[in-house]
Amino acid sequence: MDAGADVLHVDVMDGHFVPNLSWGAPVIKCLRSQSDAFFDTHLMVSNPVEFIEPMKDAGVDQFTFHIEANMPEGGVEGLIQQIKDAGMKVGISVKPGTAVDTVFPYCDKGLVDLILIMTVEPGFGGQSFMADMMPKVKTLREKYPKLDIQVDGGLSPATIDQATEAGANAIVAGSASFVPEPSVPILAMRESVMKNCTGYGK
Repeated sequence: MDAGADVLHVDVMDGHFVPNLSWGAPVIKCLRSQSDAFFDTHLMVSNPVEFIEPMKDAGVDQFTFHIEANMPEGGVEGLIQQIKDAGMKVGISVKPGTAVDTVFPYCDKGLVDLILIMTVEPGFGGQSFMADMMPKVKTLREKYPKLDIQVDGGLSPATIDQATEAGANAIVAGSASFVPEPSVPILAMRESVMKNCTGYGK
């Protein structure tokens, strides 16, 4: 955060929805005790409803679930309501193979705070940026001018302009930020957002 990041993006993986298993609520709760940053949590899990209370207790600010995950009774809207009732903002993530129009109904109703377009297959770091996901971002930006649109996967100073020119205003950068001087790539990506973004992030 000292290097200039706006939020802390935390990936939670259950070893089922994606092969990897990552940290969960206890570690996030420990992080929360050391930081007042906005915790933007990406749930790569099969049953996101089971994570609502643990994430709430851990101090998460935003709960982003996958549209491809299992839904509880009440479906996607029921899950969204439970997340909101727990006091967290709501994001929906879309895998590369999923059509972007699957999230339109929830955007149309104003039920979500953010849509996350995956620019790699979820579950592994260090993958190459998938430029062919940019039409999804562009479609969302044209349809929802004020929507927060996040991209995650392979983002770096070398790829950032493709994302921001398409309309992304929330950038997740893992590998690119874990360098000796993380403020350098973070500043470069921030400048691209400020130059190109037409959404809330400008």
